[in-house]
Amino acid sequence: MIQVSIIGSGNVAQHLIQAFSKTTEIELVQVFSRKKETVNHLIISDKIITNLNQLKAADVYILAVTDEAIADISNQLPFKNQLLVHTSGSVAMETLNDNNRKGVFYPLQTFSKSKAVDFKIIPICIEATTEKDYQTLEALANSISNVVYKIYSEQRKALHVAAVFVSNFVNHLYKMGNDICIENKVPFDLLKPLIQETANKINTLSPAQAQTGPAKRNDTQTINAHLSFLTNDNQKEIYNLLTKSIIENGKKL
Repeated sequence: MIQVSIIGSGNVAQHLIQAFSKTTEIELVQVFSRKKETVNHLIISDKIITNLNQLKAADVYILAVTDEAIADISNQLPFKNQLLVHTSGSVAMETLNDNNRKGVFYPLQTFSKSKAVDFKIIPICIEATTEKDYQTLEALANSISNVVYKIYSEQRKALHVAAVFVSNFVNHLYKMGNDICIENKVPFDLLKPLIQETANKINTLSPAQAQTGPAKRNDTQTINAHLSFLTNDNQKEIYNLLTKSIIENGKKL
């Protein structure tokens, strides 16, 4: 059994607490949270600490905090030569304090506290400085996920940038589409089957093969009609930029 302590109480930390609590292969020793009430619905109160000096011995300490806080909190930890990992997609492993053995345990997923996720299908990208520590992280990842990858820091950085494009930016486009629907008194729900089918296509087609629409066809009449319809300058700018990108990519194929 691998003993794990989680330092942090945000979205990633809360989902990890739930995932580890469901497997008999992991003992969740402690969770550090500045406010106990943030996580007391997920784990018994006796295991929640509010002072880093209260951390007990564990096989792995998972630093599930914001990117900006990783270096600072790793410098405050009261132990040495322990396996310390962070969960960031964009922060290099070397950012962790040299007092401890370093690693990365990065679940590649978007997390919201109120939305349950199936960890078994979430890719977990791991990295470590020694083979022994890598094996520990691999066992830890396999206890909650069926998709585990060895990914180095530069590769992870590329994945994180790509993830912003396919998740965060796409969701913002959903928001813009919703705004247009609201402005014109059209139910956004009408677009949900289209959104679902577009996402499903990626399971069988490459993104280039799945691309459709007026820009793909270079349908200038429809494109100009859309631009004339839009009154929001930001929406027009993004429509133009994405249209240009799709047309240019089509020329390269």
